Amino acid sequence: MPMHERIIPYLERAGLYHLARLNSQWFWLDEPLVSAFVERWRPETHTFHMPFGECTVTLQDVAFQLGLPVDGEAVSGCLGEFETYMEGGRPAWEWFEDLFGEWPPPNKVKQMTVHFTWFHERFRVLPADASEETVRIYARAYIMMLLSTQLFGDKSANRVHIRWLPFVANLDGMGRYSWGSAALAWLYRCMCRVANRNVTNLAGPLQLLQSWIFWRFPSLRPAGFEVFSFPLASRWSAYLPPNDGKEQRVIRYRLALDRLTARDIVWEPYSALDVLAVVHPEILTEEHSRMWRAVTALIYFAVIEWHQVDRVVPQLGGVQHIPEDALNVDWLHAKDGRGGDRWFPHYYQKWHEHWENRLDAVISIERVADPGPSADYLDWWYREAQRFLSPGAAFADPRGTQIPPEAYQRGSSQVPRRSQLPDMPDNRRVERRRRVGTRDTGREWRWLHDAMQEDDAGGDARAEVHHRVRRANARRGRTPDDTQHAGGVSGFATTEAVGDTFTSRAYSQMPEFTPTMTMDLDDQLVSPRFYADFAELIRDDAGTSNVQFGGQSYQQQMPDVQMETGAY
Repeated sequence: MPMHERIIPYLERAGLYHLARLNSQWFWLDEPLVSAFVERWRPETHTFHMPFGECTVTLQDVAFQLGLPVDGEAVSGCLGEFETYMEGGRPAWEWFEDLFGEWPPPNKVKQMTVHFTWFHERFRVLPADASEETVRIYARAYIMMLLSTQLFGDKSANRVHIRWLPFVANLDGMGRYSWGSAALAWLYRCMCRVANRNVTNLAGPLQLLQSWIFWRFPSLRPAGFEVFSFPLASRWSAYLPPNDGKEQRVIRYRLALDRLTARDIVWEPYSALDVLAVVHPEILTEEHSRMWRAVTALIYFAVIEWHQVDRVVPQLGGVQHIPEDALNVDWLHAKDGRGGDRWFPHYYQKWHEHWENRLDAVISIERVADPGPSADYLDWWYREAQRFLSPGAAFADPRGTQIPPEAYQRGSSQVPRRSQLPDMPDNRRVERRRRVGTRDTGREWRWLHDAMQEDDAGGDARAEVHHRVRRANARRGRTPDDTQHAGGVSGFATTEAVGDTFTSRAYSQMPEFTPTMTMDLDDQLVSPRFYADFAELIRDDAGTSNVQFGGQSYQQQMPDVQMETGAY
């Protein structure tokens, strides 16, 4: 959609003008390159595990690459029941008609979403004699399309969610939100999802991820493209990656990443004078730049992720120490907004309070002339990390574990102080594993009690309540709610070894649901259903499987990831 001059003031007040400047170009994604990086993404740490240590996309990258504000209120609320959860809220479609002057036709509406084409056809051309109220309507349509494509695109790739109505209803107040932290939360969540081997589609702000790769790793960026402006992601707007031989290119990129060293990453690409010369001054203000060092929650409605910059200190100019254990947020990863609307600032109250106190989570980093990992860190990393993903035969020389001299010269650094939060494990999986093989699992099923526990965002234990499940559901091993939750579909794929390369074979897609081990007293532990449930549980918990290469065992890699791309 063209950016009309008369709506630019509204975009500027919303903090989205720099992002909108990227909207005039198609961004083509190098899918094999992104696939090779996603293979190295770890949901536990929200970092890419590389041969030389960890690295990740941070709030600093979001600010420079997309020009988004990273400080401000959390982007949250409810998803559509505005009259229930918002003071003065109205039914969603009545509010929609008031803001846009009309309803979309029924064939353009699906539940709480509207098809892109309606916005595109109805609001593409602003009349030359449009009144100021008409300009505001067109600005709302442009912003809803911008958010749904550039930042928060999902796998549908063609729909706008009406969750944005409360935001566009007050155009002058949109600038108070932290759009940068919300976009990063959504990118993290999309990569955490695709880290599951049963998921093969990747959505989210992928132009941010690809631009981050090109700026950080010069050996992987395309030739040319030496001229750049702000926002920095615009540098690659004319890049057109090859579209053939994707499987072989994934293998080549995987091997290229295996051979990277700490000398191959640019720890501080934004400190160059030619970069600072084009960056908008507001990005460099203390109000926003201090947030780059915050170890805090990232919030986007039902999505809560963790900004773990204490694990990538060299990206902020320091020496990397051996990090503390990562915060366990498995419980948060299990939440995606399905199963009923709610007021998320209350449901995730503790995490919203943490974001409100984000300045207390800013860590102190001592800047050095030569940022990078310390010798102690590399010694720990070489012992503990899975550094290589290619089969051993692909390496012409032994995989190095020698610590480079410059790591000793950097010395060591102190672990920065950070806010302490309790782990949030997914207790349903823990409890399910404990119950496997016991006779009492079908005697009394506590599914309702578990559901009540889920509604307690703080995780406080409630009074013990036992409810008996209907035998029909116990036989199936699924909760009554699984019927509505099983609607989501995910791909399933395996990776086979052929010589020294990987090939992927995709299978028919199966509906997603969480299997629950339940048995009645007359069920036998040796029944075929018990073994099927047990095998499914083990497959769900297993992150990798072993594949044989010439008598040696290697861990199976993720299938190639299919990217959702579109016009930006």
